[in-house]
Amino acid sequence: MKTKKVAGLKPLVGKKPKVLILGSFPSLISLEKGEYYANKRNSFWKIMCSLFGIDPDLSYEKRADSLLKRRIALWDVIADCSREGSSDSKIKDVVPNDIHGFLRENPTIKCIALNGVSGSGKWFKKIHGDLLEFPEVVVLTLKSTSPANAAFTYDEKISEWAKIMEYTNN
Repeated sequence: MKTKKVAGLKPLVGKKPKVLILGSFPSLISLEKGEYYANKRNSFWKIMCSLFGIDPDLSYEKRADSLLKRRIALWDVIADCSREGSSDSKIKDVVPNDIHGFLRENPTIKCIALNGVSGSGKWFKKIHGDLLEFPEVVVLTLKSTSPANAAFTYDEKISEWAKIMEYTNN
C-alpha cells in the first residue's frame, strides 16, 4: 500500500518572534485538529504552560496566543512528506519548510529550539546543516516532548526546555 503525501501546518508566528520552536512533522492527531502538539500525551504544552505561567486549561487558541505574546513561534522542519502513522522514523519523500526564508522574514529570531534529537534535530541538520547564513542564531537541540521519548522524565525535559527562556526575556 502506497502512503500519500501529507502537508503539515502553517507556522504559528506573531510580531517580532525571538524563539522559533521546530518539530519534525505534526502527528496524525495534530494534523486532524490543525493544532501543534495536539496529542494529550505529548508534554509540549505542559512544559510551555509551566515555564511561562500559562493556564493549561485554556483553549488551544489562547495557549498559542500566550506563546506568541512571549515572542515564541512554532513550526516544523518538514513542510510535507509521506508517513505511515505518526512516527518520525516512518517519514519519507520529504519537502522541507523554508527555514532560511523564515529567518530572513523574522530577523528578531535569536534562537531555534529543536524538539528532539532524532526527530526535528536529525531532519534540521540533514536539510539545513549549520545555518552558516545566520551566525547570530543559536540552535538548541532539546529533549523531545513526544510521548515516545520515555527515556527522560518530565523534570529532565522541563529543565532542558527552560534554556529557551533566556531568549524570550531580552
